[in-house]
Amino acid sequence: MSTTVYCKDIEVKLGAHTGMADITGPLEAMVKESGIQNGRLSATIIGSTGSLTTIEYEPGVIEDLRRAIDRMAPREMEYEHEKAWHDGNGHSHVQAAIIGPSVSMPVRSGRMQCGTWQQVVAINHDNRDRTRTVAVTLMGEK
Repeated sequence: MSTTVYCKDIEVKLGAHTGMADITGPLEAMVKESGIQNGRLSATIIGSTGSLTTIEYEPGVIEDLRRAIDRMAPREMEYEHEKAWHDGNGHSHVQAAIIGPSVSMPVRSGRMQCGTWQQVVAINHDNRDRTRTVAVTLMGEK
């Protein structure tokens, strides 16, 4: 059997200060479009103040995650980045680095394997609204 590689980007509009969006649906559509039955999906958000993770995408958990992110790297702390650039987003870079830019999900029988209450979420940590690109690569067997 040969391996198929399928690449596509998603554009997602995100609000400032931990703006979040569930991108599970577009990722699942890519799996279907690719025709890959068994393999792996890798997704990376482009930019140093964005991150990807999985979580149950419901209002209570989203707010809990926002609060946890703010506790890890509060906006009001002093950041060396601010001293150099004066752009107000030192916390954004630290928050994004802690969570990370990528997720990797297994694909089995033509479906991305997520738990019942697990969604893939894009997060913008910057201090202004952003349209983020999520680069997706699927590899596997058709």
